[in-house]
Amino acid sequence: MSATLPVRVMVYDAWDTLTLDVPPSMSLGDLKREALTRARVRGDPGEYLVKFRGAELDDETRSLQEAGIPAHGSLIVLPRRRRPVR
Repeated sequence: MSATLPVRVMVYDAWDTLTLDVPPSMSLGDLKREALTRARVRGDPGEYLVKFRGAELDDETRSLQEAGIPAHGSLIVLPRRRRPVR
């Protein structure tokens, strides 16, 4: 088994896709914070959620391995609340 898990994370606010090699034991919350930091998105990470295959991963204390994220899996980090169109 590989020591790292390659994943792609789309950060909605930055409209940027990051490729990260992280340990499978990393929590979803830590992954979200890392993605927001690398995409230079400021703000409270608690105001963002993580989705995989269209479903919200609401227990961010779970590891990527526990959540069933495969190698090269694609996740999205987006705001919890929808923003109005101006």
